Amino acid sequence: MNPHSVAVEDLLAHHKEQVLSEWQAELRATGGGRDLHSDSRETSELLEALLAGLRASGGLTDLDAAGWSRLRDLLARLSASRAAQGATAADTSRFVLALKKPLFGGLQRAFSSQPDLLFAATWEVSTLLDAMAQHTVSAYQRTREDIIARQQQDLLELSTPVVKLWEGVLAVPMIGTLDSGRTQIVMEALLERIVETGSALAIIDITGVPTVDTLVAQHLMKTVTAIRLMGADCIISGIRPQIAQTIVHLGIDLEGITTKASLADALSLALRRTGYVITRNRGAAEVVSGRMD
Repeated sequence: MNPHSVAVEDLLAHHKEQVLSEWQAELRATGGGRDLHSDSRETSELLEALLAGLRASGGLTDLDAAGWSRLRDLLARLSASRAAQGATAADTSRFVLALKKPLFGGLQRAFSSQPDLLFAATWEVSTLLDAMAQHTVSAYQRTREDIIARQQQDLLELSTPVVKLWEGVLAVPMIGTLDSGRTQIVMEALLERIVETGSALAIIDITGVPTVDTLVAQHLMKTVTAIRLMGADCIISGIRPQIAQTIVHLGIDLEGITTKASLADALSLALRRTGYVITRNRGAAEVVSGRMD
């Protein structure tokens, strides 16, 4: 182990409380901390991991070396925790970089009479802390991407609800672009509800789908096929004039699939298919009077 690594190890091993105190003071001065309790725990754990990495690697080497695995894991957990709480990548990075001042001060005291060693030690410590800060940024980015992916998945599930319109009749109002991922979610949710409710008919309403192309049609056909394999039938509603023209222009074959212009028309047909008669009560509201024998 080189002299500057020995000096850093000695600083962390025998002057930990002083380094912690100076680090906390720097965090308060720069706004890189959160609260006294969390900062105290995190700074202490980080210093212990830094000392363990120094001893395991034999010096201030590349952070990607095997000896620094504990420190990398701790930095990743720190970034993930702060990202989940709404902190920015810069906040976590400043938290780590605030350690430079107390370490530089300790090295200054150790090598005050040896400027060459002081420069070399300061450079190595600075390089290592910069790598640590960069590691937190990368970990933060991965965590945020995971959070965004989960939120998008939740939004997809919320945006494609399976609604029970009537006994034996389900409906899925589609809004937005219909892609492979969303089709899979719709298909799984719809098939599960068909099994749960024993429904014989499912209405897929595409009124909120802005455009229908060959790919969208293929997704719809797959969903219809899956529904039929479950012993139910399907009606596609929301076929606007523009969509009808597009389907004809593209040569998309929807033969064998019942389509309706509106959800109301589809529901009316579904009720008739399931044996209900629609009548008017006193010439006003339209009601379902009962099943046909």
